[in-house]
Amino acid sequence: MPTLLRLRAAALTATAVLLSAVLAGCGDDDAKDEDLTQQELSWKDCPTPSDAQGGGAAPSPLPDGDEWQCATMKAPLDWDDPKGDTIGLELIRARSSGDESARIGSLIFNFGGPGGSGVTALPSFAEDYGTLRTRYDLVSFDPRGVGRSAPVICENDQQLDAYFQQDATPDDPAERTELMDSTKEFNDACEQNSEKILPHVRTTDAARDLDLMRQVLGDEKLHYFGISYGTELGGVYAHLFPERVGRAVFDAVVDPTQNAEQGSLGQTKGFQLALDNFAEDCVSKTEECPLGDSAQDVTERIAGLLEDLDRTPIPGVFPRQLTQSAATSGILQALYSKDFWEYLTEGLQQAYDGDGSILMLLSDTMNGREENGEYDNSTAANVAINCADDKPRYDTAFVERKLPEFRAASDLFGDFLAWGMISCTDWAVPGAADHPDVSAPGSAPILVVGNTGDPATPYEGARKMVEALGKGVGVELTYRGQGHGAYDSKNKCVQSAVNGYLLDGKVPRAGTVCT
Repeated sequence: MPTLLRLRAAALTATAVLLSAVLAGCGDDDAKDEDLTQQELSWKDCPTPSDAQGGGAAPSPLPDGDEWQCATMKAPLDWDDPKGDTIGLELIRARSSGDESARIGSLIFNFGGPGGSGVTALPSFAEDYGTLRTRYDLVSFDPRGVGRSAPVICENDQQLDAYFQQDATPDDPAERTELMDSTKEFNDACEQNSEKILPHVRTTDAARDLDLMRQVLGDEKLHYFGISYGTELGGVYAHLFPERVGRAVFDAVVDPTQNAEQGSLGQTKGFQLALDNFAEDCVSKTEECPLGDSAQDVTERIAGLLEDLDRTPIPGVFPRQLTQSAATSGILQALYSKDFWEYLTEGLQQAYDGDGSILMLLSDTMNGREENGEYDNSTAANVAINCADDKPRYDTAFVERKLPEFRAASDLFGDFLAWGMISCTDWAVPGAADHPDVSAPGSAPILVVGNTGDPATPYEGARKMVEALGKGVGVELTYRGQGHGAYDSKNKCVQSAVNGYLLDGKVPRAGTVCT
């Protein structure tokens, strides 16, 4: 299931630098007879992130002074032709900080999206995983199509700016035509610039990459920590290779039984729940809530703001205007974590006074836009992976029939997320299935952690994942909290359970609840 906004993107071409990187990443004829499981990785100091990874500086040293190391692993472009052309998959690792005799192996992370760069994400969260590093090398990667791993390229920065400004909730035939035309332009651009990689970015391809990675890293079993979409990838891996699952944790769990429509509707309900919780939290403070006198007043004022912005945008980050679509994505971004609620409060206060800069900065974060105006390739990769995975193709007539149901789930977010379902219309590659197969009889236990207040992967998905994995495989742990995910909330109960399993093999009692 897609992570919210990255269902959507727009326009046309990409920079020559990134396009050349895609073409260079495919077609290594010299490796056709090589046994890729026997390749040796050349670990070196990590370079500065590429534009597709989001740019910026090379990762800072770890807390103990050790340096991050990066390497490129060769993988088949087409897993149906494993002796054919190859692509390079970018990896990052932090060597275990503990005694070598206590080292279990590598713990591979996928932080979700799909479309997020694990090479840039892992250093950002390294402090949270310091305890796990005592017995594991911490490893993450850019999945195929992402970042430095044969990135999918669709549009340039200027075109993305225009797209994320446009009206994503059309009110009349002219606006619907404009949205559909823009989506088609984006899809055509992806095919034009990334035709060779598009058929090979399915989650099943990434799961096979994981198994190759396991072998190249020298592990008999895959030890894995999947977050958000990373839980779907982990579930697909467990289905394909149940006997090779080691110790695995799924956090912020995707419901594997839902198709794209059901997933979008679930997120609509999830983000409305998060907004309601935000409003209740604001008015429950000892000081007066600056956004309204009651929770209903808070949400009604936000709805009024979005209606006003649909008619008349306000200044955002110069020279851009804060439109209704940008404001909605900024609000949604802030609802991913309770830590962002204070920024949402300040951003809404500013917007009521005619200044949309904070909400636009939150929207930029959602859409992968850096302060210098450059975008990473997460939007393009997200669309490509979702459209390769998801069989359904939705048109405007379908969305219009579904609008009442989405609006019933959320007046604020229903239209926005319903119209996001058109992303795969006229996509160049057929979708693989209605939903992933994660049944994994014979797998080792997998710890499945659900958060009752999670907006992006609603809590019910954890139970559905446990049921789909099969009897004796999924072990459910509930965290009664807010935000997307549980482990990074720093809740001691959650972290103790996860660490106990990954470090010592202690499986928590099924049904454990952390508060």
